[in-house]
Amino acid sequence: MPELPEVEVVRRGLARWVAERTVAEVEVLHPRAVRRHVAGADDFAHRLKGRHIGTPRRRGKYLWLPLEETNQSILAHLGMSGQLLVQPHEAPDEKHLRIRVRFADSLGTELRFVDQRTFGGLSLHDNTPDGLPDVIAHIARDPLDPLFDDEAFHRALRRKRTTIKRALLDQSLISGVGNIYADEALWRARVHYERPTANFTRPVTQELLGHVRDVMNAALAVGGTSFDSLYVNVNGESGYFDRSLDAYGREGEPCGRCGTPIRRRPWMNRSSYFCPKCQRAPRVSS
Repeated sequence: MPELPEVEVVRRGLARWVAERTVAEVEVLHPRAVRRHVAGADDFAHRLKGRHIGTPRRRGKYLWLPLEETNQSILAHLGMSGQLLVQPHEAPDEKHLRIRVRFADSLGTELRFVDQRTFGGLSLHDNTPDGLPDVIAHIARDPLDPLFDDEAFHRALRRKRTTIKRALLDQSLISGVGNIYADEALWRARVHYERPTANFTRPVTQELLGHVRDVMNAALAVGGTSFDSLYVNVNGESGYFDRSLDAYGREGEPCGRCGTPIRRRPWMNRSSYFCPKCQRAPRVSS
């Protein structure tokens, strides 16, 4: 799934090409694309018609379009293969086009939701007092949020008594970090993914958070990580941070610090990539 940098790239594109436009018409081409809108496709299209879109917002991996003069937002679930594309009206329909949004202006472009695997979708939700769609009110702030509380995160780590990669992927503790950027940040911090969080000191937590932020900002600068054509910005362009990865996906390749081959281990139906020399496994208590 796309992580914070990929979703932020899309958000910035929507802020440029979709914000402050008024919806003229919505066409739902596949019912699964609005399955989270329980009232159905016709209701979804009807409720959006004539609405004015505000500045797109994001928290972690979650992206939404506020509807001005209402207390509602369009929440975008990108899933495994969802794309929000801004296309000219005359552009041929994509093979997996699921939703089309046309606008009441003369700019000549429309918003398209394309999803090959139909795991994603769009849905309409009421907002909390903080302006979040109510279904994601439990999601923690992400490390690039100016209001992210480093000290509160450290205390939560100590209380959670889990292992560090599990904590980084826990969206109720810190949002936006997925498998790729967890492995990259842990490699930079020289921390093994199974290290218990109970023994983290404040300096270690702070250093790790610094690496999380650094790797995400570096990915943002080059459009995110695109291993295939599924992760693209609103103009259909792929990011290329995959060329700069130090650990993730580099099994058998030499560590950039010490030359030891990077290892891969199965982990929670995923994989963890790490350097066995730079990231020493924690000792198992007897």
